[in-house]
Amino acid sequence: MSLPSLIATGTKLWLDSVAPAEVKKNFAIGATGATSNPIIISDIIQTGQCDALIQQLIAEGFSDEAIAWQVTDRLVSDAQQVFRPVWERTRGNDGYVSFELDPLLEDRQLAPPHAERVRRYIELGKHWGLGRGNRLIKVPATAAGLEALEELAAAGINLNVTLIFSERQYQIARDACWRGAQRRGSLDQFKSVYSIFVSRVDVYTEKHVPQLSPAAQGLVGIVNAQRLWRRNQEFWKNKPTPLQQEIIFASTGTKKPTDPADKYVAALAGSDIQTNPPATNAAVEQMQKQYTRTVDRLPPPEVLAEMDRLVDPVRLETTLMDEGTAKFAEPHKALLTLLAAKRAALANTR
Repeated sequence: MSLPSLIATGTKLWLDSVAPAEVKKNFAIGATGATSNPIIISDIIQTGQCDALIQQLIAEGFSDEAIAWQVTDRLVSDAQQVFRPVWERTRGNDGYVSFELDPLLEDRQLAPPHAERVRRYIELGKHWGLGRGNRLIKVPATAAGLEALEELAAAGINLNVTLIFSERQYQIARDACWRGAQRRGSLDQFKSVYSIFVSRVDVYTEKHVPQLSPAAQGLVGIVNAQRLWRRNQEFWKNKPTPLQQEIIFASTGTKKPTDPADKYVAALAGSDIQTNPPATNAAVEQMQKQYTRTVDRLPPPEVLAEMDRLVDPVRLETTLMDEGTAKFAEPHKALLTLLAAKRAALANTR
């Protein structure tokens, strides 16, 4: 029941964490992949379980910034080892762990000019992605991130395009990845996934589109994800790619206390990938529910028509990307602050 039932519908369950204990626990109940970000890395560091590694890196003269990436690389690599049997069994179709590139490339104060950001995404993607087996390089669907995708895909990097809220972003990302893939010598190991953020869209409509009826309010994020999933299915069905090019349903943890913990899990069951936070998976497991395929079940036509009439996709994307890039960069700054404090604390224990 619950998570095994969800997986039985056709959903691939990935974990929104690379915490070693959570990775092992969720792998044991059917998770087949994972992802990382600076918040996740900070939470792990705060437990103290990386202290020995951090102390070693400090002794070797690494800066706080370099330590952040070395720790991230180690945690992602360790998670990759857990999921590697899945990757091998599926011949590269599943079993991946995502590694997020430098969020400070999108920081409002620190970010370099656009062309330099594109160059850095490509450089960093190759550095952290080439020869890394079951690792996806996570690139945001910002102007610079989108422009870097073709070169990264052409170089043999497998990609997780994140922070997608709109059809415009998805289409640019998908087309760029496909152009790059066709420049490879072979498509056999080409893998791309597109992370559609779900719950943040419903937070947006509640604040900015309060005139939506009760039948539509709280469902826009789900419908947006379902529509992009369908477009993705249609685009790739005739392409000669041995591996599936999939949608990740991301931001599946509920933001509203009155919503059931499995609101998005249940609504998007049946295909592609759900990247769920550990707390969401734990709550779903406790529910002991039986899930069925729902990803292709849209609301009635009149509800869809209301959404299309009242929700401006340009404003939605602009607002959520403005918020999203801030949420993207600020946690990495917090990670660096945490490492500076950790450096001082470890120095005092010698």
